[in-house]
Amino acid sequence: VVDVVSLPKPAVAVPVFSRLLDLPLIKGDEDPVAPYFAVSAKPWPGAVALYSSAEDDGYSLNSVTEKRSVFGLTETPLAASSPGLPDRGARLRVKIGEGVLASASRTGLLNGANALAIGNPTGGDWEVLQFEVAELVGADTYEIRNLLRGQLGTDAIMPAVWPSGSLIVLLDGAPSQIELPSSSRGLERHYRVGPANRGYSDASYRHLLHSATGAGLRPYRPGHLRSAEDAGGNTLVSWIRRSRIDGDSWEGLDIPLGEDSERYLVRVLDAENAVIRQAEPNTCSWQYTAEMKAADAPSQIAAIQVAQLSVRYGVGPFQRIEIHE
Repeated sequence: VVDVVSLPKPAVAVPVFSRLLDLPLIKGDEDPVAPYFAVSAKPWPGAVALYSSAEDDGYSLNSVTEKRSVFGLTETPLAASSPGLPDRGARLRVKIGEGVLASASRTGLLNGANALAIGNPTGGDWEVLQFEVAELVGADTYEIRNLLRGQLGTDAIMPAVWPSGSLIVLLDGAPSQIELPSSSRGLERHYRVGPANRGYSDASYRHLLHSATGAGLRPYRPGHLRSAEDAGGNTLVSWIRRSRIDGDSWEGLDIPLGEDSERYLVRVLDAENAVIRQAEPNTCSWQYTAEMKAADAPSQIAAIQVAQLSVRYGVGPFQRIEIHE
């Protein structure tokens, strides 16, 4: 009798699905420049490695994660709505890969639970929203509702509609920040992602290109922009400052500035959206005097927009108000 020894077949490494996400500050103490690394695979290899380089060669290990992120695609469009207020009418249907979605209590929601990023599958800006209710309506398919939109200052990049097929990533702690020096912000870098038990030259690894935007440095769009004209024909424009750092605290006399200095960019636009005047006040108001208006004539004043300035980031997103004179 001859014993036949069967050798186990070598395991085949499966490529993983991954994304690098430029997100705003979530807790406030994160690296404001480094993107988040989210990854999933079926079967899950146990750990996934990310290698990085300034060119497609000479890679070094950047980070390793053992946490699988929850990805999904939307099956219904999601129209824009007022940020920070519960949207009880919107119902977003999403089909996820591996993982589950669960409802949260109202208290949990207000303390940051059930946050997810929604964006274009090929990359770009990400809106952060939260959902209170997740109802399973089909195989791996959920309807989420009672949404809080445009969280963490992402109201500024909320489009008119997120179309069906938009990508979602659950921000449950699984996506984690990679290592990236602040000097690399805006520079295209190369990444290779795959099972951690294999080298980055293995066929299971996938190549990524990414330029970090430093979304954590991006000032929030000013709030409550208003204008009022006095009897002398002067228009006073005012707004409320918002902060990306500790802006929700009620303990202090005012929210922290979050920047090296307080400065804004004010632009006066004509009917063709051309800039006909701009100023850089250091307070939350600016007066468009009658003399300025006379000098800007015969252009038709159509709108005024305001953005906060950051020494590190540059010009933040604009808030706009229409002017009819």
